[in-house]
Amino acid sequence: MDGKQLAARVRADVAREIEELGLPVGLATVLVGEDEASAIYVRGKQNACREVGIEPIDHRLSPETSEEELLDLVLELNADERVTGILVQLPLPAQINEDRVIQNILPIKDVDGFHPTNAGFLLQGRAALPPATPSGIMELLHAYDIPLVGARAVVIGRSNIVGKPVAMLLLAEHATVTICHSRTRDLSTVAREADVVVAAVGRPGTVTAEMVQPGATVVDVGINRVDGHVVGDVDADVREVAGLLTPVPGGVGPMTIAMLLRNTVRAARFQAELLAFPLT
Repeated sequence: MDGKQLAARVRADVAREIEELGLPVGLATVLVGEDEASAIYVRGKQNACREVGIEPIDHRLSPETSEEELLDLVLELNADERVTGILVQLPLPAQINEDRVIQNILPIKDVDGFHPTNAGFLLQGRAALPPATPSGIMELLHAYDIPLVGARAVVIGRSNIVGKPVAMLLLAEHATVTICHSRTRDLSTVAREADVVVAAVGRPGTVTAEMVQPGATVVDVGINRVDGHVVGDVDADVREVAGLLTPVPGGVGPMTIAMLLRNTVRAARFQAELLAFPLT
């Protein structure tokens, strides 16, 4: 499943929607500290914003920034009409409570979809701003016409960022969903029953060919560095068994940024048109 190609189509749709909206759209990115990987992620998001007509509003804070200083900035961005979306890059330094920061972002500007209000709407099946990676996964499954109604889906990983939300999105599509994790007994047997496997644990080689039934769809969310190479959570041999498989890199990663852009323009539309929030 080619995430790069699909992401390009989504970005083109976002650019057209911004033109139709006819109003400025701005994404505020907040980076605390000097972590190079986080800086690369933020630059990538800002470049993607420029390509589609979203103004990137950059905030760089020192590693010594206090929680109160960061919260003050978040409150300023909540009130700033130029800012239609807010993204605080995670992880944050140890002195800052990530949950408290996320809870202080206005839900209607929470383009990451992490605020408890947006998480609650997701649980109810009416997410207005769903998390970017899970919604990117769903976009891939739809683009490749993967049947989900009645399908057995196994999600390996239970994080609040990917595992739990993608399970909720699959459930909303009428799949029968099993969430697996580090304490799941006989993971291989459970995974082999799945029509769709989503691997999101951050550990290379978690899913092997023996764990996948022939013809199954496998979505690899993992980003791991092994001997200078980027690999996913799925072993290379799985491609010989799976019907469809997302590559790493080039699968879910490009879709995450594309769906973040979609969330940003969607948030701008909510704010501009004063639509009820959330919408299905």
